[in-house]
Amino acid sequence: MKPFIYDYSLEELQEWAIQQGEPAFRGGQIFDWLYVKRVNSFEEMTNLSKGLRQKLDEQFAFVTLNEITKYESKDGTVKFLFGLHDDHAIETVIMKHNYGNSICVTTQVGCKVGCTFCASTLGGLKRNLTAGEIVAQVVQAQKILDPRGERVSSIVIMGTGEPFENYEATMKFLRIMIHEKGLNIGQRHITVSTSGIVPNIYKFADEDTQINLAISIHAPNDALRSKLMPVNRRFPFDDVMESLRYYIAKTGRRITFEYALIGGVNDRPEHAEELAGVLKSMLCHVNLIPVNHVPERKYVRTSRNDIFQFQRILAENGINVTIRREQGHDIAAACGQLRAKHMETGTR
Repeated sequence: MKPFIYDYSLEELQEWAIQQGEPAFRGGQIFDWLYVKRVNSFEEMTNLSKGLRQKLDEQFAFVTLNEITKYESKDGTVKFLFGLHDDHAIETVIMKHNYGNSICVTTQVGCKVGCTFCASTLGGLKRNLTAGEIVAQVVQAQKILDPRGERVSSIVIMGTGEPFENYEATMKFLRIMIHEKGLNIGQRHITVSTSGIVPNIYKFADEDTQINLAISIHAPNDALRSKLMPVNRRFPFDDVMESLRYYIAKTGRRITFEYALIGGVNDRPEHAEELAGVLKSMLCHVNLIPVNHVPERKYVRTSRNDIFQFQRILAENGINVTIRREQGHDIAAACGQLRAKHMETGTR
């Protein structure tokens, strides 16, 4: 299997060009063809010599994302199920907002975190994606938007998988995305979401980026969080909170807490009061997410009145809180739902 060309940074492409006896700027030309002109083959890189294009073709492969299924929502959300070279499948979502187009990318095939309300964990973790396979999702989305004269304006790493369990590939993906000579996505327009992989929260805090951090919290205490999120047994609630306080102190940046409301489980007034107590004085924002019904799970959706009550309690305690605008509800746009359906057919 040849390495993917999207796995390579600008600096690595420049070094590769030098190794081929070419000037370093040839690597910059390749990078430009990939991310500015967005070609589909090395043969299209017409300002490179035929011999160099042949070397590229011999040594690298483009990531293959075969469209298995595409669903379009009434709200403009488009969800793709892409087949990879090894017959695994991943999901990518394009969401249309009044401020532009956001893409939700996947970092792993499956997930081992085991959140009990999430379809992504069904079937467990199959493998990590390479940086190039994550990059290809954004490039593919941009190619879809190109005929409309639109661009990917923001990225959320909230698809299937735990990005901080695939840390190096995720960080390389981010560095490629923000490069000014490539897609040039603004750092503050990118959000990475983690379930609480404590060592890599500290590591991310030390990366010195402007990229946003979100944490899937889903409970106000250790006992309940362990029931909902088995990862909490590896990285307990108090340790997660301590790492997030370090992140805030180190970066001065606000954290987003993602809280999926599950009917009768974590959505009671006492949960809201306890959560407010935990988060008080932290530089943070809480994003309440009415949980999507997953047929394989038994949880039910929190009632509308209870959602607003939960929000009100947090707000009255001085916590910045919003309710996530639902998108793609009619096309199973929650993480892992489309892949879970596809797995039922016997495909990975």
